[in-house]
This record gives sequence, C-alpha cells and structure tokens, in this order.
Amino acid sequence: MVTRGNNVQALTPKPIVKWAGGKSRLLPELQSRVRAARGGIRTYAEPFAGGAALFFALAGARLEGKNKRPPFERAVLSDRNEDLVACYRAVRDDVDAVIEALRQYRYDAELYYATRNLDPSRMSDVERGARLIFLNRTCFNGLWRVNASGKFNVPFGRHANPRIVDVERLEAASRALQGVDIEVNDFCETTRNLGEGDFVYFDPPYVPVSDTADFTSYASGGFGSDDQARLVAEFSALRERGARAMLSNADTEETRALYADFAAYVVRAPRLINRDATKRGETNELLVLNWGRRGLYE
Repeated sequence: MVTRGNNVQALTPKPIVKWAGGKSRLLPELQSRVRAARGGIRTYAEPFAGGAALFFALAGARLEGKNKRPPFERAVLSDRNEDLVACYRAVRDDVDAVIEALRQYRYDAELYYATRNLDPSRMSDVERGARLIFLNRTCFNGLWRVNASGKFNVPFGRHANPRIVDVERLEAASRALQGVDIEVNDFCETTRNLGEGDFVYFDPPYVPVSDTADFTSYASGGFGSDDQARLVAEFSALRERGARAMLSNADTEETRALYADFAAYVVRAPRLINRDATKRGETNELLVLNWGRRGLYE
C-alpha cells in the first residue's frame, strides 16, 4: 500500500529495474502499434516482463487528461525469473516495506557480495525484491544474469553515485501494479486462455545476432531454438483465437524466416549488451505483429 509521495513525478510510472533489452527507448514505436490494434483491450499481458516498460507506459495513461482508466481492463505480468516476480509482487503489495528494506543497503563491495551470496528462496517477497533492486542498481552494467544453477553471478559495478532508494519511482510503480496479476510462468501458460479483445506483448530473449551476443541467461534454463519455435507457434495460435500480439526480436536471417508469415517491421534500437564492446550501439530489430498485411517492411 502506498502512503507516501506528493511529487507530481510520482504519477508517471517507469521501470524500477534496468533490464537487458529494456524497451524504454522504443516506447513511441511500441505504443503506436498498440493504438493501431484499435478498440479497447480486455486483458493486456507481458509474458516476458523484464523491466515492463510498455506495461508501465500504458498503465500511466490512466493518469493523463480526463481518462482515469488504463487502456486495458486487466493486466498480467509473468516471467520465469522468480526474483523479478517476487520484486514486482512486493512493490505491488507493500511498497513501503520495500523502501524501508532498501534503506538498509549502501554502495559497498563487501555488502554487495555478501548480499549476492544469500539464498533468495529463503526470503520473503519484500526481502527478495529489495535484494534484487540493490544488486541491479550496483552490479556491473545493471545486468541480471544467472548461472546454470540459477544463481545471480554478476560482479560488483563501478558507479559514480547509484541511487539505491528511488522512492518516487517505486511508489509510482506500486500504483501502476495495483490489481495486476503477477506470475512465475512459461509464456504459453500466461497466454493459454487469451483471445478476442486481448493484447499480448512478447519481448523474449533474442535470437543471437553473433557468437558474442548470445545472452539469454535471465533465468535458469536459458531460451534456446526450441523455445523460439514454441513462441512462433503460440504467436500464430493467438491470431487464430482473435488476440492481438506484438513481438520484438533480433533482426537476423533466422528470425525473418521464423516470422515470415506475419507483418514484420525493421526498427532501430540500442544494443547495450555484447561481450565485444565494439559491437554495442544501435542495431536493427524486428517488430512483429500477428495482424495486418503480411510481409517484411524495412
């Protein structure tokens, strides 16, 4: 429950974590496609929640002008990353406790590694959420990566003055998350019962564009070629059930082939993660829709 915050900036919800592949810089493009889908949205779903930039932008629409309602009747956020889901649940249900827990942290390497070594499965959602935010704000490059055992293993980062406790942003996010279903789920489970009037945005781990840009370790198990094929099948099934779906992925020969049966648009997007620093910067991505005229639009 939110009890603080009179600053008008708190009325604009934004992502509370930095996430690999986050879509904050592509929001105008994404929002225009949501509007192009036409009509109201019954259920809005993000099965790969990550930083949930599009969700927060859409939820914030209820605070603009005379329209006090979000452009959807209900929303579902899901992810396979249990720490991330616990964080969103805690911010939704008890943001004051999350803020107080975060106040116990400071920018310190020894504290960082001691916190990283803790077992989050033994923590409450509030403790787990505060831990994730602290590690996310102070780790190397804001990266969340787990090893084969599912343990977070990113080293301590060098930052000028990381803001560990951002009260206004957390309170705004809590407002946006009220009434939202937040689940640990495979994407197919999240979308299983969606159909006419629903809208889904998929932002999965990308098809690798090179052998130095193969990061898919947001959660244990990774996301391989079989998962990409399952995603294409579900994207098509949603079309058959009358649900609108939009998807982001890397612009590669493989993804162009996977989504050849849909409308796919080439967009420019920042690439911030690559083992080779010289290959970071802007790159092409595909924005795929399961409605409209099929084909590739460059």
